[in-house]
Amino acid sequence: MAYHYVSVKRLRVIFSVITLLVLTSCATKPDKKPVKSSDNTQISSNENLTESANDYLALAKNSTGETATQYFLFAAQQFNNENQYKKALWLAQQTQALTDNNRLKYQLELISAQSLVRLEAYDLALKHLNQAKKLRGEQQQPKEFYQTLAIVQQQRQLPLASVDARLRALALSSELEYQQQANDVWLSLNKLSQWEIQQLSKLDPPYFGGWQQLLNFAHRFGYQPDTFNRYLTQWQRNFRDHPAQVLIEKLSATTVQNIDKEHNIAVLLPLSGKQKKAGEVAQQGILAAYQNNADTSLHFIDSVATDYSTLADYLTSLEVDHVIGPLLKSNVDAYINQPQLNLPTLLLNIPQAHTLKENHIVLSMNPEDEAIQAATTLSRRQFTSPIVFAQQDSISQRIANTFSEQWQRITGRTPEVIAFADASKVQEKLESTLELDLSKKRIADIDRRIRQQLKTQERNRLDIDMIYIVASPNETRLLKPYIDVNISPFARAIPVFASSRSHSHNSDKSDSRDLSGLSFTEMPWQLTSKQQNTSLKQLSSRIWPDRSDSLERIFAMGYDSYSLIHKFSVFKQQPYIRHYGQTGVLKLNEQGILTRSLLWGSYQRDKVEEIVLE
Repeated sequence: MAYHYVSVKRLRVIFSVITLLVLTSCATKPDKKPVKSSDNTQISSNENLTESANDYLALAKNSTGETATQYFLFAAQQFNNENQYKKALWLAQQTQALTDNNRLKYQLELISAQSLVRLEAYDLALKHLNQAKKLRGEQQQPKEFYQTLAIVQQQRQLPLASVDARLRALALSSELEYQQQANDVWLSLNKLSQWEIQQLSKLDPPYFGGWQQLLNFAHRFGYQPDTFNRYLTQWQRNFRDHPAQVLIEKLSATTVQNIDKEHNIAVLLPLSGKQKKAGEVAQQGILAAYQNNADTSLHFIDSVATDYSTLADYLTSLEVDHVIGPLLKSNVDAYINQPQLNLPTLLLNIPQAHTLKENHIVLSMNPEDEAIQAATTLSRRQFTSPIVFAQQDSISQRIANTFSEQWQRITGRTPEVIAFADASKVQEKLESTLELDLSKKRIADIDRRIRQQLKTQERNRLDIDMIYIVASPNETRLLKPYIDVNISPFARAIPVFASSRSHSHNSDKSDSRDLSGLSFTEMPWQLTSKQQNTSLKQLSSRIWPDRSDSLERIFAMGYDSYSLIHKFSVFKQQPYIRHYGQTGVLKLNEQGILTRSLLWGSYQRDKVEEIVLE
């Protein structure tokens, strides 16, 4: 009875405050317009509600107990539908205290999350969704939960989690809703990189086998209409009850329009000056892909000695129809700054001071790409407390910071980042991070107190469950053994992962036992795999046996650039086109930049092997 008395009193207090809000609502503008996601998916409203929010409040005034709570819930939902999101949020949160009914609490948490989405408070919305999920336990979440979660994760820059939620919402939709929603899901799937699709398959959303097969056909054959249509027909037979069946007719009718023929390609590379070697290696890669194609002419131009104000006239005189390059950032800016240069161009670096034009695509070896891939992949392996060791050079710090930011975005926890200048400081940094120095001090203190010979062993801190290294191959070869040696025999081994900066194809030929167990991201060209052009790699190694790893990567970029220029139009027209290259699986993002999906390699049994991280 006491509990009932408190509830009634609380009801009256809430109703009094709400009455004041309602009295001023005529002069209050809606908080914001209904929020839609980037691909037009909108949070569903409760279609069974027929009264206004104020009407439900009036009904609550004349009710008690759970009936009044239900009316408050309806009122909160209607405040959302009436675009009065702050009132909806306040009422939903106040009503939480009036009930022990988990079903009602769940609905109130969902209403709170929906209000916060429309108020653009996405992190808070996620907390309410997580609380709602706990209340429901093992039961299936409703469609509205997944629709809300999809928007939240998209706004939090987690497209993988967003698409997973969209797929689960679609599976709970009616057949009448499939047409628009399936198309939205397809557009969202097209934005994922290859590694994200692989991670999505492990989350096992409904119907994903069919989606994955359809994506595979589109990625590989989407720019070849006849071949693509044959595979679409095969897909229709194999997945007759799949939600994506509504997309097949549209995909079958899709053709690439106005494909330009590449007859004269200008290639702008630094063929003199400090970066001459890099330009020459890129040129070698392009020529390896070119193979004296009789239908195409290449015109190599020294980007360092070029007068960009007269370049447009020169390219016109050569009848150039496509351009590859420039490679150096300063030259990229100089090129973009010329309004007369309107040719389809595959830039080999991201400009610093200018915005890309419509006819520009960038092939950039952006180091942040692999940091996002590594952080997302590893965070889904149940690691909770990683430490990042990174050299203090600018690129290593960029990778480390991006890894840390992505990890925090996914898990809510920020990894500890340890920067070091050179190998001489590595052991000191490692002992401090693992708290081995504190263990040694405790042992020394015990030795002073007890005048007896004791057998002791330093113990490292046990909360670290993963280490990520961003360092040169030489620094990694010093750091990895330190880690192995300094892990206490009483503790579990700490898995060690690294960026591609830690891997050297040249050093693979030497003794690699010190690196045993180290796993890292890498492009196919630097890692023996099915995707690597093995015969070309072997030929390249014979001709240039002492070429550095950085130059090897530039060679691979040059090789891919020639193939990519022939896909310039299809990349622009069809977002699902992929290029399976030597620098990775490449896709064009909405900013006009080709992003990469890398492979994973690992030092196993004194050699490097390609692995699949589960």
